[in-house]
Amino acid sequence: MNFFKTKPRTPPDLIRGLRDVIPKLDAGPPGTESRRKASEEVSRNLQAIKGILYGDGEPIPELIAQLAQETYSTDLLLILLQNMHKFDFESRKDVVQIFNNLLRRQIGNRLPTVEYICARHEDVIFAALAGYGNEEIALNTGMILREMLRHEQLAKILLYSDQFYTFPHYVETTSFGVSCDSFANLKETLTRHKPMVAEYLEKNYDRFFNSYTTLILSNNYVTKRQSLKLLGEILLDRANFNVMTRYISQDANLKMMMNMLRDKSKNIQFEAFHVFKVFVANPKKPPQIETILRRNKEKLLVFLKNFHNDKEDEQFSDEKQFLIVQVQNL
Repeated sequence: MNFFKTKPRTPPDLIRGLRDVIPKLDAGPPGTESRRKASEEVSRNLQAIKGILYGDGEPIPELIAQLAQETYSTDLLLILLQNMHKFDFESRKDVVQIFNNLLRRQIGNRLPTVEYICARHEDVIFAALAGYGNEEIALNTGMILREMLRHEQLAKILLYSDQFYTFPHYVETTSFGVSCDSFANLKETLTRHKPMVAEYLEKNYDRFFNSYTTLILSNNYVTKRQSLKLLGEILLDRANFNVMTRYISQDANLKMMMNMLRDKSKNIQFEAFHVFKVFVANPKKPPQIETILRRNKEKLLVFLKNFHNDKEDEQFSDEKQFLIVQVQNL
């Protein structure tokens, strides 16, 4: 019989233990025994926390409630994001699972973790976004950010912040995988909660499109193509009718799309076409738009008649024919 059986650690013990050991990851030079032990202890604590949240069988609500409360009161979520680059590969995966489980946790209609972040803990959102600056953890923090963006209150905090305008930097300056992930979260921010986003774009039209145009004019093929495609989706969404009306009344935007139609990449041309068609199809074209189209009428007719004739897409063919008629009638 084992008289020295250790008492299982409570959720508060685990949270405090994890919080106390994280600073030890910086103790002494890299590769020392103290750092190795600290890393192992971080890993054990994270696995034990994950075990409570997911459970071997049915998770125990009382333990989860204790764990969540201690997580909030110690600001552990922010600490995990700020220190994730010090964790080993498996521990980073555990952090993502812990985060996403807590974000989905519901009590009746309440989402306690979402409420906690909204109540003066917005730095949790910004720390997840800032993870794109570190390639080692970018895809982990990107998964956490994506989970947060599912909640309109959290997406709104990010969208209305100055940090939102760091997205183009991460899309343009990071490696291919990180760039794609950051663009995916930019798209999520702009398309998931449509009425909220439409209101934002109307209020912040100039700032948003000045920033977004840098992506459309990128020298990177993937960035340019993704940005054009997303622009088309934004403009053609009913929720963004007022934004679309404003965008297609500006001659600089029309000239930019006409230049994109002549891009050497057929895919870029195709995405530009879906934005260009909105200018032409507009029954109430402003004089400056009509003037540009009329001035280029003959060239546009020749161009459109030969544009992507090899494409077997009935909808595209119909749209192209419609545009030819509209241009002819100018």
